[in-house]
Amino acid sequence: MAEEEQQKDTTEQPEAAAKRPARTRAPAGGTSKPAAAPRPRRAAKPAAPKVADNASDAAPAGESLEQRPTGQVQRAKPRLEQRYLDEIRAALIREFGYASPMQTPRPTKVVLNMGLGEALTNAKALETAPAQMAAITGQHPVITKAKHSIAQFKIREGMSVGCMVTLRGRRMYEFLDRLMSLSLPRIRDFRGVSRTAFDGQGNYSLGLRDQTMFPELEYGSIDRARGLQVTVTTTARTDREGFRLLELMGMPFAREDQTR
Repeated sequence: MAEEEQQKDTTEQPEAAAKRPARTRAPAGGTSKPAAAPRPRRAAKPAAPKVADNASDAAPAGESLEQRPTGQVQRAKPRLEQRYLDEIRAALIREFGYASPMQTPRPTKVVLNMGLGEALTNAKALETAPAQMAAITGQHPVITKAKHSIAQFKIREGMSVGCMVTLRGRRMYEFLDRLMSLSLPRIRDFRGVSRTAFDGQGNYSLGLRDQTMFPELEYGSIDRARGLQVTVTTTARTDREGFRLLELMGMPFAREDQTR
């Protein structure tokens, strides 16, 4: 009988231990605290749509932008850049016989420069002129400083004497398109731009008497007519190649027998 009671005690011990709740060890100097519930994870933010600027991301022929997969937004190339890739480059290769399309001249940058000599007496010109240039180009201009002191013009080194903008890529093509298609024809008695304003390396400089020709500016908001200079830098090696490039792009050159 004693042996049977001992066997029952040994079998009841593990069952009682399994039913008994587990004890947590209290930290030293205090009572035990229940474990904190895990915080819910934040939902991941949706990825921003990808803007494709390269030709490899462009939609194939016959496929509209709405048919592209979601998450990608295709920006169409400027009209002048697309015409250069489709028509002008092929015409230059046929005319000059380039061995590679990479030899074809192309515009690299456009620099607009406006002098502000009036800023010596009219400090407001440093606010209105850069604002007008920003409206024309779509890019904030840089204020240029005098590098040397000139006593005859009352100019000291470091004084603000003008503003300038350098355009490249998409903004360059858009500005050239607006300049040749809209702005230059708005000049009164316009008969074309000079054919000889090249520097010997295919770069062209154009001087404008005032900024009223640009449709981006309201005529009533112009306080004073200010001239500016436009320089078109190209990869052409000669003036003949640079002239032909700008002519195919739509630059309205004057006729050879016409004097300005």
